[in-house]
Amino acid sequence: MRVALLALVAGMLLLRFLPSLPPPWALLLMFVGGILLLPWRSYPIALFLFGFIWACFSAQTALDDRLAPELNGRTLWLQGRVVGLPQVSQGVVRFELEQAISRRAELPQRLRLAWHGGPVIHAGEHWRLAVKLKRAHGLVNPQAFDYEAWLLAQRIGATGSVKSGQLLSSASGVGAWRDRLRQQLLATPAHGREGGLTALVLGDDSGLSSADWQVLQNTGTVHLMVISGQHIGLLATILYGLIAGLARLGWWPRALPWLPCACLLAFSGALAYGGLAGMDVPVQRACVMVGLVLLWRWRFRQLGLWLPVLVALVVVLLAEPLASLQPGFWLSFAAVMLLILIFSGRLGAWSWWRSLLRAQWAMAVGLLPLLLALGLPVSSSGPLANLVAVPVVGLVVVPLALLGTLLLPVPWLGAFLWGIAGWVLDLLFLLLVRVAQWLPAWLPSDLSVGVWLLIALGALVLLLPAALPMRSLGVLMLLPLVFSPQQRPAPGQAEVWMLDVGQGLSVLVRTHQHNLLYDAGPRFGEFDTGERVVLPSLRALDVRGLDLLLLSHADNDHAGGAEAIVRGLPVSQVRSGEPGQLAASLRAEACINGQHWQWEGVNFQTWHWTQARDGNQASCVLLIEANGERLWLTGDIDKHAERALLGSGLPMPAQWLFAPHHGSRSSSTVGFLAQVRPRAALISRGAHNAFGHPHPEVLARYQALDAQVLDTAQHGALRVRLGAFEPAQRLRDQARFWREK
Repeated sequence: MRVALLALVAGMLLLRFLPSLPPPWALLLMFVGGILLLPWRSYPIALFLFGFIWACFSAQTALDDRLAPELNGRTLWLQGRVVGLPQVSQGVVRFELEQAISRRAELPQRLRLAWHGGPVIHAGEHWRLAVKLKRAHGLVNPQAFDYEAWLLAQRIGATGSVKSGQLLSSASGVGAWRDRLRQQLLATPAHGREGGLTALVLGDDSGLSSADWQVLQNTGTVHLMVISGQHIGLLATILYGLIAGLARLGWWPRALPWLPCACLLAFSGALAYGGLAGMDVPVQRACVMVGLVLLWRWRFRQLGLWLPVLVALVVVLLAEPLASLQPGFWLSFAAVMLLILIFSGRLGAWSWWRSLLRAQWAMAVGLLPLLLALGLPVSSSGPLANLVAVPVVGLVVVPLALLGTLLLPVPWLGAFLWGIAGWVLDLLFLLLVRVAQWLPAWLPSDLSVGVWLLIALGALVLLLPAALPMRSLGVLMLLPLVFSPQQRPAPGQAEVWMLDVGQGLSVLVRTHQHNLLYDAGPRFGEFDTGERVVLPSLRALDVRGLDLLLLSHADNDHAGGAEAIVRGLPVSQVRSGEPGQLAASLRAEACINGQHWQWEGVNFQTWHWTQARDGNQASCVLLIEANGERLWLTGDIDKHAERALLGSGLPMPAQWLFAPHHGSRSSSTVGFLAQVRPRAALISRGAHNAFGHPHPEVLARYQALDAQVLDTAQHGALRVRLGAFEPAQRLRDQARFWREK
């Protein structure tokens, strides 16, 4: 039975690693082959094929429900029902719409919408909206959050921005009740931690600030503030233990068998908590796991501990094969398997403190290879922080918050318990802030498959029983994690990365021993691409410090992420065409016209127009030459600055030109392009941007020169090996079945 379940699970998990989905005829052949194998007792192979077919069919259904290409960028009137809990941040209302219908087109069943300056929206309401629809599209960088995979896993077929709307019917149903409860909870004082408690009770994390999330990430405690199997499992354990304790003390009625009652109460509590949290996919996964463990405890203990885990995997993946696209799926099941591995084979009883220490050790070491594979931050302080935070949140904060929520109708009792929970949570955050300042999280460099396998083997060796010899070899196997730098460009060459930061610019230049970052991407409210995109990408590319941060000018789309970069990496020097307009904390110096330097045979030279009349014209321009191959970084200069640059006396011809001002009509003039004669033009811009970049006339000018146009919105991050005279590498060319081409 276990072999059959493993085969079925393996077939469904294979979906996660597919570059593209097989055609229908191939799936049909697999199905026929699986049927023919059954009489020959090759049922594991047959089940593997059936699992794979089901996962591919489910994924294709989700892909088919995406917005049609011809509707991309169009504004349509549509109507639907608001689901989930709408969120408001920086004046933008974000919500999801289900059962979307329009008279003019067939729409995906689920949409994710944003309404700038929109009215208050509640779950369960029906709206008629004018929406500019967009196909699923995310940024593609060396190491960053995969937004397109997340949208597909949520079965969200399109995003959009609302232009206007009309309420058709007021809120109703369970969603409306959860929304009203959220408002009541947020209005109940809890020492400033109302948002955190609401996240623990309702699964709504919109009340947590970006600073809170940074602290949680640095201390490896993010899982504590997102309702997961841990919270639901702890509640079920408390309810189960309540009846078990009464039975052990002899206070439980003898007429009622205590074990089935304990299992039933624990599962009912888990379901109630899951319903309160909205029954999202992670919560459903947790409820399934708890239910199967309780069923095993009641009736099937003789089958061993691993069977409930396998059955839970099968149930979760059969219900939603796309769950494997989410990191939480892998982390939650891996954590459960690690705990079983650590505790199932022990000899004798362990004290509670030794069990807690062993569990944190297992999580820190055992989940390390998985965190590396998923590209997630690794917290050095995680074991220590979780040693305190797990029991505090699980045994104090969550029970008090749930009990306070239940007793809110009682005039003072519910609010009193809610306030105590907030006070405890606030004290915990004060401690976590200190720990985060002491040992922040780190993002390791991207590792080769061989190095990753060695590290995974080392983690497994360290988790083996202490009685086995040579366990210390596991520490040696982990050393490549620290001493395995990526290959640097050869002397005389430079590696240039144009990162995909949306409507903005950020370019990394690496030589054999030096690192330069030209611009740092934009910041929109709490979404800082410097922190969310640029910094993780730099860490993935083994950039451990910057010799120069060169900010072309002070506009947000070029310098918005600069402060996050300076906080996250050692930066030796900051220069800019507008140093006086930048934050004082950056300590920026002025870009010097005609400054020239050389790093390992690669030549750099800056140009700055001293007669600039605005920020765009004041952009600090950088010319890089490696082995006779040249590249221009031009910031946002316009046609007047281009004319001045032509008269500077600098050598203009270059193989690579970073298109001025994102391909704006006010730049890339005919005279300028005639002098540069680029082989390729690189454009950094956001998909569906409001400025119309790049302008069709500009594209026509490049095409007239037979210059290749490379666009981050279409190709993702771009890599150029300057000095090697090679074509650019386009990250979106790395095939993923969910990725928009």
